[in-house]
Order: sequence, then structure tokens, then C-alpha cells
Amino acid sequence: MGNGADQNSVKKNAHTKLKLKMLLLVILTNLLTIYIFTGPSFSLKLNSYSNQLTLPLLNSTALLSELSSTKVELAASHGIIAELQQQLNSTNLLVQALLIELTREFVHSNEKVSSINLSAVMSKLSDDLTVGLPDEVKLAVGPHKLPFGYSPRMGSDELIAPVGAGCLKFHDELVKYMTYDTGGECPVDDVFAQRLMLKGCEPLPRRRCKPKSPVNYVEPIPVPDSLWAKPAETSIIWDPYSCKSYQCLIDRKKAPGFFDCKDCFDLQGREKSRWLIDNGKLDYGIDQVLSMKPLGTIRIGLDIGGGTGTFAARMRERNVTIITTSLNLDGPFNSFIASRGLIPMHISVSQRLPFFENTLDIVHSMHVLSNWIPDSMLEFTLYDIYRLLRPGGIFWLDRFFCFGSQLNETYVPMLDRIGFKKLRWNVGMKLDRGVNKNEWYFSAVLEKPMT
Repeated sequence: MGNGADQNSVKKNAHTKLKLKMLLLVILTNLLTIYIFTGPSFSLKLNSYSNQLTLPLLNSTALLSELSSTKVELAASHGIIAELQQQLNSTNLLVQALLIELTREFVHSNEKVSSINLSAVMSKLSDDLTVGLPDEVKLAVGPHKLPFGYSPRMGSDELIAPVGAGCLKFHDELVKYMTYDTGGECPVDDVFAQRLMLKGCEPLPRRRCKPKSPVNYVEPIPVPDSLWAKPAETSIIWDPYSCKSYQCLIDRKKAPGFFDCKDCFDLQGREKSRWLIDNGKLDYGIDQVLSMKPLGTIRIGLDIGGGTGTFAARMRERNVTIITTSLNLDGPFNSFIASRGLIPMHISVSQRLPFFENTLDIVHSMHVLSNWIPDSMLEFTLYDIYRLLRPGGIFWLDRFFCFGSQLNETYVPMLDRIGFKKLRWNVGMKLDRGVNKNEWYFSAVLEKPMT
């Protein structure tokens, strides 16, 4: 609060000085005009007037320079005011969103407050959140009255669409995302929408438009052949990606530079042998991991950040159903997974996993969960994985990257706090950039205790 007051005081002083400068300039200009037209040095002769005008005492160049400098300062002040106004709007939206959640928690913990009052408060706060937004945005994120009134099951008489809190922070981007012809074709804005998701606007609000359909679409290849076949080029919309064909994506493995999951689209290359061989170190085999549990008890699961879905394909061959989360980072990862006859899920690692507790037999993640994630967020993610695993379910953490100093100081204690039981644990140094980098991988099979 003190910092805000100091900043306001500084800005007020700056504006006051600016106004005084402008007033001084006006006075000086008037005095100059009077002096020119009434002073003794002013002389006007029709035949030689250009040689008779003199401007004693005042330097016109300095005056113009001062005026120009004042204009620049004035323009900068307008920019600062506009930026502060935008930040204030974003802060108001976030505070109002917090008030909604606080009100909900308060009412649920206080039996004396009626559900009708809750609905009224929530409706008022929701209306405040959408002030200044276009009608389509209000319709998408605003409250909707239930057709049959108050529902005891819900404890409310309205529905509010779930929208990520980050959406309220990025007002202009949200409006842009929700700008389209209702009932018409959606903009091809996959890259923009995904970037908005990664900023925290997840889930995105629903839209009332239709996605563009691929031209000359053909029926997919039947399972099981689809698991290892290159899909038809006409199976997706290529507009958002730098590559315009699957062959281009396959050839990326030979291209210089960094690409996410660079060789994942080449199903006849390294993907073909993934998880088939257990080297007794960091690389585990699927059959060896499945053998840790009674035959047939690993049936359903999740692969977090599963690239093009090869882990799910291998599990499918073993009658295990795996859902694969993936982002489309300059490549049609979700479409490719679906073309293989597998189930993609387009969510980021920040999103709460949309499964009920104690339901999945296995969760796997390779490379995605590592030290690039802030420690507190990673711990929430690991607790979320623990939540959805059934008792006796396993968490296969595949090549987790970290620095040597982090391994025993941060990640081993974190996993112990959560309560996983170690069934298998391997650690190995990452050597491709040299020993002095002190970079490490660890792989593990962790079990949620039965009791």
C-alpha cells in the first residue's frame, strides 16, 4: 500500500510540473507577441520588411526545443496512464474472481446463509467480471439461469462456465479469441489459442463456431494397422504449422535446430523400438514394468506429454488403454495421435488432470516432468497424480532431468513427502554436454500404497 501511495505522489508531482511548464510557455508566448509588436526594435516597411524584424532577448530555437521536449513528455505520460489503466482493469477482474471463490467457500461453511443469497451474490459478481466485454464473451463465461430454477443438488439456480483464471488477466487476448461469426467457421487460430492456454487461460471458453474441416478428407486406417502407419496428408488442417506434410515432419530429424519431439513422427525410426528393451538402467521395458503387478491388473492409464502417442500404441498392443496428453508445438501432435486410433487430450501440464480419484492403474511421463517446472507447481502435479491413481497403481517416471544438487535436496524428499513407494529406482549422469555440467536423469516405478 505504501509503495502505491508513493508512486501516485510521484505521478501527481510529474503532472503538476508538466502543467506548470505548459502555463509558463503560454505566458512567454504572449509576452513575446506583445514585445514584438510593441517594442522599439519592431519596424515594418513594405519594401524591405524582411530585413527589419528582430527578436531581441528571447532565443526562439531554445523555445521550440523546450516545446518539443514538453510534447514528448506529454506523450509518454499518456502511455503510462494507458498502461496503468490496463493493469487496473486486469487487477479488478482477478480480485472479483477471487471474491467469487471466497463467497462460495464462505457460504458452504456457513449454514445460516441461504442458497438464494449465494446465487444473488454470485450473479452480481459474475456480472461485474464481464463489464466492458463483448456480448459473445459475456454469453460464454457469464452465469446462465437453470430452466427449472434452484437445484438442491447444485446448491444454486444457475450455471457458470468454467474458464481459466488466466483468461481474466489477458482481456484483449480473450476478446480476440472470442471474435468470430456466430454459427460460421472458426478462425484458424490454433497457435494463438494454445499460447493463451499456456499463459493460464485454461480451459479456454467454448465458442459458437465450427472448426475448418480438411479438404478431401478420407476415412482413417483401421486398427491395428493404424498404430504404425503414416496418416493421409488430408487428415488435418496444416495452416498453423511450418511443415505442410507428414513427410516434412518425418524429415525434421535431419534438420538443424530444435524442434519439440524432433523424431517422434518417424514411426519406422527410433519410435519403433521405444520401451521394447530394458537395459537395466534408465530405460525400462513395458513388459518388465507390467510384470511388477498381477497379470491383467494394469488396464487403463495416462501418459503425460506423450508426444505422438507411441507409449499408448505399445500399451494398446497389450490390451491396456492409455490416454495421451499432448500440445501442438509446431506440429499436429493431437491429430497424429488420433489418426493412430489412440485417444489424445489437449491440455497443458499446469491443468488439473480431469479424472476422478482412485481410478487409474498407471500414469507415465517421459521428459515432460522435470526441473523446468517450478518446485511448488511440480509438487501439486505429483499430488494430483497420486490422487487419481488407485491403491496399488503405479507411476512410471521416465528419465526425469535435473542437476545433481537438486536430486537429493529437492526431488527425492518431494516424492517421499507425497508417499509413493519405490518399486524401482535408477540414476544416471547425462554426459552429452560434459561431466562438468552435473546433469542427471533418474527413472523410477513408484507405487501408491494399498492402505
